[in-house]
Amino acid sequence: MTTPVLPETEFVAFDVTTPTRAALADALQALITPITGATTTIAVGASLFDGRFDLERPSRLIRMPTFRNDVLDLQWCHGDLLVQLGTEHRAAIEPFLASRPPHLTSRWRITGNHRERNLFGFTEGAGNPDPNDDTLMNQHVWVQPGDDEPAWCIGGTYQVVRLIQLAMPTWDAEPVNVQEKVFGRTKNTDAPLGQSTRDADPDYRSDPSGTTIPLDAHIRRANPHTPESKNRRILRHSHTYRRSPDNVGQVFVCFQRDLERGFATIQRRLAGEALEKYLLPFGGGYYFVLPDPADLIASLRKHS
Repeated sequence: MTTPVLPETEFVAFDVTTPTRAALADALQALITPITGATTTIAVGASLFDGRFDLERPSRLIRMPTFRNDVLDLQWCHGDLLVQLGTEHRAAIEPFLASRPPHLTSRWRITGNHRERNLFGFTEGAGNPDPNDDTLMNQHVWVQPGDDEPAWCIGGTYQVVRLIQLAMPTWDAEPVNVQEKVFGRTKNTDAPLGQSTRDADPDYRSDPSGTTIPLDAHIRRANPHTPESKNRRILRHSHTYRRSPDNVGQVFVCFQRDLERGFATIQRRLAGEALEKYLLPFGGGYYFVLPDPADLIASLRKHS
């Protein structure tokens, strides 16, 4: 099931320091201990399946590659495990952040908050599939029987996290009409340029030369509204981070049944988009969200 995006979020990536299945089970058990007032999502990275624990790897889980415009810092990338904590009030997760789960070492950690509008001034999540529509979620997000995946993966999903520094001084210096052409939306309504409502069809067929919505606009590159792109949708949301006055940005997160058909295909379409000059992706990774961590824990203990 999907849960609402909460205002305060913490992302913590860990590396596992133990070589035994029993100790890995203990580490996972510590991570899933209920936190009052918070939701916890546990995902695993490709490096967990390096043979240490004799685990069957999700078929499409790989180490996140470098894309155009990326300047990846390995201190801020990848990890055996990823914990995403969401809450209404940050105080709810402070005890977890102060704890030391056994057999784990922190690889990277970042604090985010989710608001209706991002730092660029545009609304988050426009064009997302409806997370309350089970048919759409099963089609685009949740791994299904018959997906050529290990049986334990059914009901899970592939997660992408991208840490992106934003060039705010450059962006803020742009006139609003330039910003709107970069995104392809009107800033105060989020409607596609030339349309009156946020969810209106951009109608690219009547604008083949990009007179209204430029050909390199973000929404046009991300989803050109072809039959192929409509069948390769992702569920995405973003969080704002503020590491210092000069280093602010976005934690982009998305979920899909297939990394290649979802995020990777979209990311390649975005190469050369107008938005690219304002973005510096420096970290994150590919992960697989466990459908039920308790099942994996039980399996690790049974065969340890």
